[in-house]
Amino acid sequence: MEIPGYGCQDHFLEQDTFIHSWESLADILQSDLTDGILVDLGMPVIHNSVRYNCRVFCLDRKIIAIRPKIFMADDGNYRESRWFTAWSKTILESFVLPLSIAKITGQRAVPFGVMILNLNDCTVTSETCEELFTPNSPHILLGLNGAEIIANGSGSHHQLRKLNQRLDLINSATAKGGGCYLYANQQGCDGDRLYYDGCAMISTNGRVLAQGKQFSVHDVEVVVGVVDLNDIRSYRAAIASRGRQAADIRPVPRVEVKFCMTGCDEPPSTSISASLLKPEEEIAYGPACWMWDYLRRSGGGGFFLPLSGGADSSSTAALVGSMCQLVVRAIHEQKDEQVLRDVQRCVNDKKFVPKTSKELANRIFHTTYMGTTNSSMETRSRAKTLATEIGAYHLDISIDDVVKSMVSLFTSITGKTPQFEVHGGTKNENLALQNIQARLRMVISYLLAQLLPWVRGQKGFLLVLGSANVDEALRGYMTKYDCSSADLNPIGGICKGDLKRFLLWASKNLGYPSLASVVKAKPTAELEPITEGYVQNDEDDMGMTYEELGIFGKLRKVERCGPVTMFEKLRHIWNHLPIQSVANKVKKFFFYYSINRHKMTVITPSYHAENYSPDDNRFDLRQFLYNAQWTRQFATIARKVKELSSVEKKSNL
Repeated sequence: MEIPGYGCQDHFLEQDTFIHSWESLADILQSDLTDGILVDLGMPVIHNSVRYNCRVFCLDRKIIAIRPKIFMADDGNYRESRWFTAWSKTILESFVLPLSIAKITGQRAVPFGVMILNLNDCTVTSETCEELFTPNSPHILLGLNGAEIIANGSGSHHQLRKLNQRLDLINSATAKGGGCYLYANQQGCDGDRLYYDGCAMISTNGRVLAQGKQFSVHDVEVVVGVVDLNDIRSYRAAIASRGRQAADIRPVPRVEVKFCMTGCDEPPSTSISASLLKPEEEIAYGPACWMWDYLRRSGGGGFFLPLSGGADSSSTAALVGSMCQLVVRAIHEQKDEQVLRDVQRCVNDKKFVPKTSKELANRIFHTTYMGTTNSSMETRSRAKTLATEIGAYHLDISIDDVVKSMVSLFTSITGKTPQFEVHGGTKNENLALQNIQARLRMVISYLLAQLLPWVRGQKGFLLVLGSANVDEALRGYMTKYDCSSADLNPIGGICKGDLKRFLLWASKNLGYPSLASVVKAKPTAELEPITEGYVQNDEDDMGMTYEELGIFGKLRKVERCGPVTMFEKLRHIWNHLPIQSVANKVKKFFFYYSINRHKMTVITPSYHAENYSPDDNRFDLRQFLYNAQWTRQFATIARKVKELSSVEKKSNL
């Protein structure tokens, strides 16, 4: 989908998307972009009143053929069969070109279907995105039919630790049967929660010859390699079993193309070791690039972040700092004029050229510590220090007067004054007083985001950043419409454990040493009074650790476990715990998961990074209203605990 992008979603149901795709292709065909080069482009095509996801081969200002996708992506973040039909025919059909294209190319119709292009000196074909990931990938059939070069125009989103899988699949596509695999992946934010992380590659006979960057703020990147086709032919001919299979394989239709690909005087590219980033580095660069695309395309003038001095908001702040570093590096080291123009538009100053990332951050990044009587000097100090290290415009304010006004309003309405639990109040009173602080911070955040540019003599508005991690979302450990409610959340798909590792990495590699002290601090919301015998602790409040939440999340989403199946797995994983204790932990998780599931319907759009994201809007399509008692499930667990306990007693006699 190089022309419209992969993230059009239901816009693929609109005729306009097809019209504009053909208009874009017309612009390409009327230019010199296809002169003397075989171009493989992705775009949606309607053939015989059916929508297809297609590759369009162009050469010398003409269309050579159109290849529809065979296998749709219909899991996780994708709903491709909602918009397209999978091509299932083994023959070529004739596609009648739109009149606007026919006038440019002088063609009436072109071949439509799965084919191999017979060039004068080699054979070329393609597969698309998901087809690489399927068990019986098309490249197997195409390779056995003699296709030497296979191109894949992909829309594969970034997910932590996913590149390893993609690299293995690309290399294995040519390792068993030889060939050259050209992998071009979309790069950038396409308008939603996904970031497509690029990393184009050229792989030949199971070895990587060239690799692009995985994360970049550049709009265009070109990856080049020189391949010796004789190496492919020799590699294939030496595999006897491949020869037997190729001799009996079902033939794929051919399209003759009078064009030569060979003749380069450059020496063949040598294999390289593929570059794989650590998860901490992926966190540092992926969300940063996503935020940059969001900022420059939304028309915003910068970001606003409620900075509490805790691990989550500090992670979000560090990611903005990383973004500023990437942008300034692109301007000065790579001389990217487009990036500079985007910066100047954001700050509304055509003469502004940031010399350092701090200088850029001071113009586009605004942070505020919103303290109350429940806040500590430690978090206040950490917030200020980190903001200074990044270069953000920082405010340190107290919101006690606003909180007191809300409590006074309630008292004037009801005649009663709620108290914190440590002062003798009930749990409901305690929770209500915490929520007042949290929700007021959200209201103040949006007020400051709208007016701080005006206060500083700047124009525009600020995008509000959230900072709730994926584990807290899973547990529902957040106030609805508090600081977790924002315009976007860079860490919403990242677990607490990965965030801590990122903070340690960033303290050394991004130049923000104060982050090391953030990691050491115990996580606390600081919404209850600090007394001599009590300091609020997040894990105590949740009744489970962040490590346990990560395990619950993976079992719930990735391994698709309900309460009973999860209990069965965890009693083996946590075999150091009593069976009843494991059962209680599972029950507690599902209770809180179910009563807080409704919060996922309004969760802030988050950068997708973990495959156990509970994001109701797209990734996790489970209902939001549950029977929180889980009557049958919990009864089954209780019965199993009784049976297993009885077996244990007998074995101990």
